[in-house]
Amino acid sequence: MGLFFITFFTLYTALHAYVFIKTWYAFRFRPLTGCIIAFVLLFCVFMPLFVRALEQGGQESIARVFAYAGYIWMSAIFIFFVTSLVIDIGRLCVIVAASLFKVGLPATVRSNLALFLLPVVVSVFTVVYGYHEAASIRMEKVRIETSKLPPEIGKVSIVQVSDIHLGLVNREAMLKRVVAAIKEARPDMVVSTGDLVDGQINNINGLSDMLKDIKPRYGKYAIMGNHEFYAGVGVSEDFTRKAGFRMLRNEGITIEGIVNVAGVDDDAGHRSSGRNSPGERSLLERLPRHLFTIFLKHRPVVTSSTEGHFDIQLSGHTHGGQVYPFKYVTRISFPRIAGLYPLNNGSLLYVSRGTGTWGPPIRFLTPPEVTVIEVVRKK
Repeated sequence: MGLFFITFFTLYTALHAYVFIKTWYAFRFRPLTGCIIAFVLLFCVFMPLFVRALEQGGQESIARVFAYAGYIWMSAIFIFFVTSLVIDIGRLCVIVAASLFKVGLPATVRSNLALFLLPVVVSVFTVVYGYHEAASIRMEKVRIETSKLPPEIGKVSIVQVSDIHLGLVNREAMLKRVVAAIKEARPDMVVSTGDLVDGQINNINGLSDMLKDIKPRYGKYAIMGNHEFYAGVGVSEDFTRKAGFRMLRNEGITIEGIVNVAGVDDDAGHRSSGRNSPGERSLLERLPRHLFTIFLKHRPVVTSSTEGHFDIQLSGHTHGGQVYPFKYVTRISFPRIAGLYPLNNGSLLYVSRGTGTWGPPIRFLTPPEVTVIEVVRKK
């Protein structure tokens, strides 16, 4: 975590320096104005730490206001940077071409103000649209035929939620939409594939009652994502159990002789404890092979030795990139970023785009989802 924060704040500071330079070229402000702008940008860099300090000091309402402002600013500055960088590259190409062909530059290319305002407009549009998209949960449906269901069971309906990130930003309004979507699906089982809670979970116990009200026939099951470990194992498990979920921590169970469900902790837990990851294959091998097996694992990483020992692995973590075009960055670490993927030996992997948001409460071209997986017996 220490290296992550150092890297993050170094890059985040560099982004703000870039914005300062672009602003200066656009407006050529006086030194006093420059100092004020620099101070505001520096405050924005360290706003996440300021929010954390407010929260720890019991100022949750104020912390939430600054969290919203800080996270929305974070998304806006990233979008500004990407858009501005593309424009700068395009501008350089036009300048080189104009020099080669001995022609004049268009007025827009010569105007630093115009080239500053364009990414500002793109950023504002993306944030406004992205805020709306983050609140628009999409129901994704997956149908799987199998011969592993008992003869008397024609279908088992499973709802997967992932990466809800309940905490300072994602609260009652967001969770109400999630609960409504789950109830609309009327599943036989609900699974949470990690990051149900965020790293900051002060005073969210009231939200557990909203989730507890969901009572599917075969129960609710959850695993530990990386943010459960960041929040603290004890408080995360306590909240999850109060919400009515059974936590599967490197454990597999058989539900009423119908299906198997197995779940493992996220790798963040093994790193923080210094323990090695448990053997996934040995965990799965202990379950009845003739039954359909659902394997819950937060990150969409498939251990090759487990393929064929589960029927479908349900994962999340990637958020589908959350804000386009950052999905291409996410793909570097997780090539299977969203959707259904066939694996070896008849196994499948489904990666959720996530139901909530992390950081900025926006999504752009990667809508949140509640996944309905229908496991149907072959006739």
